[in-house]
This record gives sequence, C-alpha cells and structure tokens, in this order.
Amino acid sequence: MSSSGHDPKLTPHVALLPSAGMGHLTPFLRLAALLTANDVRVTFITPHPTVSLSESQSLTHLFSSFPQITRKQLRLLPFDDLSANSEDPFYYHFEVIRRSSHLLSPLLTSLSPPLSALVTDMSLASTVIPITDALKLPNYIFFTSSAKMLTLYLSFHVMVPNEMKDFVEISGLEPIPRSWIPPPLLQDTDNLLKMLFHRKWQENDRIKWNSVHAVGPLPPFNLEKSRPLAWLDDQPAQSVLYVSFGSRTAISRDQIRELGDGLVRSSKSFLWVVKDKKVDKDDSSELIDLIGHDLMERIIERGFLVKNWLNQEEVLRHPAVAGFLTHCGWNSITEALWHGVPMLLWPQHGDQKINADLVERIGVGMWAKSWGWGGEAMVVKGEEIAEKVGEMMGNGILRLRAAEVRNDARMAVREGGSSYKRLANLIESWKGLVVE
Repeated sequence: MSSSGHDPKLTPHVALLPSAGMGHLTPFLRLAALLTANDVRVTFITPHPTVSLSESQSLTHLFSSFPQITRKQLRLLPFDDLSANSEDPFYYHFEVIRRSSHLLSPLLTSLSPPLSALVTDMSLASTVIPITDALKLPNYIFFTSSAKMLTLYLSFHVMVPNEMKDFVEISGLEPIPRSWIPPPLLQDTDNLLKMLFHRKWQENDRIKWNSVHAVGPLPPFNLEKSRPLAWLDDQPAQSVLYVSFGSRTAISRDQIRELGDGLVRSSKSFLWVVKDKKVDKDDSSELIDLIGHDLMERIIERGFLVKNWLNQEEVLRHPAVAGFLTHCGWNSITEALWHGVPMLLWPQHGDQKINADLVERIGVGMWAKSWGWGGEAMVVKGEEIAEKVGEMMGNGILRLRAAEVRNDARMAVREGGSSYKRLANLIESWKGLVVE
C-alpha cells in the first residue's frame, strides 16, 4: 500500500485523539504506526497529564520510534468537582477530558497543513462531534471494542431497563442475556458510561453500519518488540499459562490468593501479572504482602510473578505460552487471536461478557460463566480454578482452532486481504479531503 513515489500534494493529514487508559491508547498507537507506514501524515493529540505510568511510557516509545509523527498535547483543565468523581480513576479522567474539550478547536485549526480528518476515541465522541461539526472537519469515531458492542451501545438509549426481562432484544442480534450487559447501562439514572455513549453517535454518518471501516486487527509494530522475559526462555514450548487481567482491573486480595492457590494446584507452569490497584502509580504493595509467605513458597516452584506492567505482545508471541487466563478486554482478545493462543475467559466488567461470548462462539476459548463478574461478593475457589485451567490447557481442539484464527487474522491484513483493502480505501478517501 505504501509507495515511496507518492505525491506529497495528495498526502492526507490525520489527527488522532485517544482517551484514558491503555485499553483505549494501545489501538491508537498501532493505528498511528500503521497510517505512518502508509504515507499518512499523523498528528497525535495526547490529553495531558495521563492517568498511568504505562500510558506515559508507551507514548514516549511511540514518539521516539516514529519521529515523523507530530505530538500535540491537550492540556487538561483543573477539575475538582467531587460530585463528578468516580471510583474508577479512568472514568473520572474521561470526564476531565470532556470538560477540557473546548480547547480542541484552536488546537485543531492551528495545525499545518490543514487536517483532512480527525479520528476520535469512542468515549469522547459525544463531546467532540459538535466541535468538529462546527469546524466542518470529518470526524471518524474509533470504536475500540467489538462490532457487537458497537450495536449495543448504539441501541442502549432506547432501552427501558425496568421493562427488560432475562434477555435484551436488539434488532440484528441474537437475544443478549441481561446479566451480560454492563450494569451502568441498566440503571434508571444517568451515569458516566451512558453519557460517554450519547445518542449524538447516531447523528455521525461515519459510525453508521454502511460506512464503518473494519480495518482490524491492528498488528503490533516494531517498538513493541524487545527481548522476552528470561524466565519464559527457559520453559518448554507450549507449557506456560499466561495470567493477566489487564492494565486497569484490580483483584481483591482474597481472590488473588485463591487464584494463586488454583494456579499451583493446576500443576501447570504460569506467568502471572499480579495487580490489586486500578492505577499502576498507586500500586506500592509488595508481592509478598499480596500473596502471603506460604503461598509464595508454593508458587516459586512452578510460577513466575510480575508486578509491573508487562508487554503483553511480547509474552503472547513466545513459543512457551500455551494458554491465556484473561479478563476479556478487547485488546487482550485480539492479541491472543493474533498469536493463536487459546483462552480461559473470566470477564471482569464493561464489555467483557459480550467479548467472552464471541471468543467461545468461534471456538478459541472456554468461559467459566459461573464465576460471574469480577468484583462481586463471590470469591472463586482455588480448586475450581485449577480444574478449569487443566481443562483449557489440555484441550487440543482449542489449540487447533486458535491456530486457524491466527492464520485468518494475518491473511486479512496482508496485501489483498479484506482489512488491507478497507484501510487502502479509507486512506484513498482521505486523499480527496486534502486541503491545499
């Protein structure tokens, strides 16, 4: 798609505006790298400050690896309204970005050459769309979850929670169990999640089904490649279970210890990212305090624990990794599919039960539905975790199907593949918007 002989006069200039958290930032980093590799001039707008250390580090890696990408900061205004605070620091940060979004207009108009389009994170769409409409700037909403979740979010404003029974009926989809819907969407009162996915989406002609550009999966890029953990290098091929619940999911200490007990009982080797705080900068506890001395001694014989943020791509591509116990974040799922790694699915919040269902349907994962949402009063016991881990790791059918999906994903982004063609068409449409 890229051509060294491209006409600079036809080079589109596209700005990217991500939101808070690695789950939202990571797809934008990959999109920036992909567009840059295909002769698109990219300006990356970063809300400042970020919430987590991992976000700051990832942005530093992006700009050092791609100096041709222009960096602009959207400096966030002070916001001390305690009534708008949230137990989730990332949701709170979404609100701070929204309250500062009026500063976007002068930033966008100051860019040179003039922008062809803006790509906006889904959680900022309802606030940013009016701004780009006023500027007559095409705004493409980047939805960082599945198409099924997109349909749900576009439909939720017509739902009446009290009239819903056991299933939610949405045109074009099979009935969705009420228990799979993110709980805030089922509340009668307004809340931040409802506000993020406002009806204004319906008015954006680039989010309608007949004009959605399905350009994924977004492959990893060179800055994500580094030497894998030495411990993994010492493990036999197809022998290790990777355990991670993402960059912003905190697990209770009781559940952490039951999970550790279950991993040891499974008799499988495992690499486990341990996390009990939503924000990495707040996580100052020592591993021994989270795990306990007795359990730690049992873990050392078979497992390896990591407390800091880990490059997941690096782990999932490693030949020693044979399975993934995941919270079902969309980035984690697409990364596992890209590398052909079977999954044991334990949704924690948000879109993750919908995601788990999709993975189970295509035959690359097992969903322990009885475990419920993460953070509920129930603590899943180690014996049950060990049983499910053994069942998933010993399932050869899952492994074969995961390899098939891996091949399909890579074919889609190669020259001539479906995603390759859609991206080429999208870039071609942006060339028609170049302002001279």
